[in-house]
Amino acid sequence: MSINSPLFDRFRVKPDQDRRPRPGAACCEWPGCSAASAHRAPKGRGREKEYWRFCLDHVREYNHSYNFFAGMSTDDIARYQKEAMIGHRPTWKMGMNGGKPTTRSHSARFAPDFDNAEDPLGVFRHFGAAAGDGEHPRRRETRVIHNAERKALDALGFEGEASTAEIKHRFKELVKRYHPDANGGDRSTEDRLREIIQAYNYLKSVGSR
Repeated sequence: MSINSPLFDRFRVKPDQDRRPRPGAACCEWPGCSAASAHRAPKGRGREKEYWRFCLDHVREYNHSYNFFAGMSTDDIARYQKEAMIGHRPTWKMGMNGGKPTTRSHSARFAPDFDNAEDPLGVFRHFGAAAGDGEHPRRRETRVIHNAERKALDALGFEGEASTAEIKHRFKELVKRYHPDANGGDRSTEDRLREIIQAYNYLKSVGSR
């Protein structure tokens, strides 16, 4: 852009506050000074938003020796600085309400109760929850069971993890029950038998225990 552009003519700079003493202005509050007070200085801790009115020379002298923490110990200063980070407002630990312990923490109050929840669609089972139906309580799982393994266990009639011995014993029972030879040559149970064998072979391949 050219420095002769007319856009430069439109710039306006807001003038700084005029601090020159005005006729009739209050006098400097420094003892023995009668000069006009054009500057202000804080009165100190405990008197926030209150200010002295000084002339230029005395406001410089006052600011040079001003110490907000005057009269405070090192520990008090550190405590004040720490509380200043939260605006000097009271705080409580997580799980506390107004400084008093609650029966359950915030996260616990909103956590799903798998032990007492109904799961007709098997959603909780997918995430390894140990919810039971009351009549047939499910064994609490001690490890993560992925969906494919859970499906194979379900095919053998398990609602959670099972040991190798339990799987083998259940497999033998189901084979005897659904084998055509055990049903008078009825081949209508072959699909169920095939599902059982595939599930058992998969569990053996992944080393389910």
